[in-house]
Amino acid sequence: MAENPTPTPRTRVVREPHRGVYDREAAYQILDEGFICHVGFIADGQPFVIPTGYGRAGDQLYIHGSAASRMLRRLDEGVPVCVTVTLLDGLVLARSVFNHSMNYRSVVVLGLATAVEDPQEKLQALRALSEHILPGRWDDARRPNEKELKATLVMRLPITEFSAKVRQGPPIDDEEDYAFPTWAGVIPLEVAVGAPINDPRLDAATPAPQYVRGYSRRS
Repeated sequence: MAENPTPTPRTRVVREPHRGVYDREAAYQILDEGFICHVGFIADGQPFVIPTGYGRAGDQLYIHGSAASRMLRRLDEGVPVCVTVTLLDGLVLARSVFNHSMNYRSVVVLGLATAVEDPQEKLQALRALSEHILPGRWDDARRPNEKELKATLVMRLPITEFSAKVRQGPPIDDEEDYAFPTWAGVIPLEVAVGAPINDPRLDAATPAPQYVRGYSRRS
């Protein structure tokens, strides 16, 4: 993976630096596969980390919610924000409990978020949020009306200061532990998609669209 030559002191991976990834496309692949981000900020001297949905459009990350949301109102005041996304790929069982680990891919984005005021950009941001979760759904469902748009605050975070961290592969034991008589290896983990379940009030004649029947998280 190509490395960004200028990771900042805040985004350079210090612990296990060989796992640091500064390639923008690699970071975007992780962001695009995830569902939930965790938004870190400080309000009245108290740190908060709030899980929420997100969407990406180009080099911009969007989060949204009620205009009354404390998190979004604080971000709108210009407080620094840290957004993280983590994908868990496997449990790594070493011969030593001390060397057990997990295979994962994660991204950290730092910066200042700003409210999206332009009506067209706001609508496009909501589209990005919808399409991030379920591609194809935006064109097949009712769009937000004016009342809903007014009640919704969308924040834009430029993906400028970021880094990724990735752990892959088998366990790494101390050399003397490789002779220890126990199983070692990786238990892979992945998101499993089940069969669609109709809304009880759905018209029985309405078929599930292909983007529902063939849904897959990985691109």
